[in-house]
Amino acid sequence: MADFVTPPPVDPGDRVAVVAPASNAPESARFVYELGLERMREGFDLDPVEYPTATADPEWLADSPEARARDVMDAFRDPDVSAVIANIGGHDQISVLPHLDGDVLRDHPTRFYGYSDNTNLALFLWNQGIVSYYGGSTLLEYAMDGEMFDYTEEYLRRALFEDSIGEWTEAAVFTDEAGDWEDSESVETTRDIERSDGRTWRGGEATVSGRIWGGCHAVLVEQFLAGRYLPDPEALEGAVLAVETSELVPDPAVVGANLRALGERGLLERFDGVLVGRAAARSHAEAHPPKWREDYRERQRDAIADVLERYVPNAPVVFDCEFGHTYPTCPIPIGGEVEIDPASESLRLH
Repeated sequence: MADFVTPPPVDPGDRVAVVAPASNAPESARFVYELGLERMREGFDLDPVEYPTATADPEWLADSPEARARDVMDAFRDPDVSAVIANIGGHDQISVLPHLDGDVLRDHPTRFYGYSDNTNLALFLWNQGIVSYYGGSTLLEYAMDGEMFDYTEEYLRRALFEDSIGEWTEAAVFTDEAGDWEDSESVETTRDIERSDGRTWRGGEATVSGRIWGGCHAVLVEQFLAGRYLPDPEALEGAVLAVETSELVPDPAVVGANLRALGERGLLERFDGVLVGRAAARSHAEAHPPKWREDYRERQRDAIADVLERYVPNAPVVFDCEFGHTYPTCPIPIGGEVEIDPASESLRLH
């Protein structure tokens, strides 16, 4: 596996680039964006610098992959920018990748934060040997309704200001309720919070360590279909797969089938461990009742576990991890190392 660099941590007061390499919320939800910037300034003592895409019209962004790539590269090579923060995910960031210059990014490693469709950029950076962070988006973590989760704030601070995140503990509560971006009063309310039953551990019993590769399930499928930006299979030897499903709430059987295809390609067997984000079971479009959501998460766990038991029976698998499309979150380092200890049921991020 190639040498990796973790970009230097951010210092309080530093300038951070705010960009939209995936998409933006509509103008009607501008209040959410403004809340995110306010919390960057007042809660984290950051100096957000809005790049052109940060406030661009979503339809214009969809037709402008070159502009999205240009903002990313300009932010990385700016010596006065300590971090690059994506506004939100999207659905077509793979079209941005041909316009990125890997040499520019590799020569100017900078901490990047984003999730969902930003899996594309995270894996592009992985190929350049640059650690990035899956989480910490302007419109999601920073602009969470009501008050930011204490858990999110703690781990976001570690991912910003420290060399490594360290011990990654469980969260006591979670939510997968979507924010109401049609109502500016919603930022004063709290989403439907549920008690967490903790993480679910299955698979191997030996402690393993490896570099994290992965992200959003839908984007990984897209990446394998395109086949352009994947690392050599040998580069994944001994790595740890991270995967989570989006608010699209995919059929667990489909998730399992996609993973099975990776097993048949001989790729799953290369991973020494697997981290699975807690599944979101509702979205803006559908609001399922609590029992349905509980059953859905169990069906997804079973579908994934059945495949992994066949192809990587000795790999420890940790379900319901705090990354992805439920909250609170920890920005996990894609390309960084994780230690998985089944005996103590503990995780440590390096």
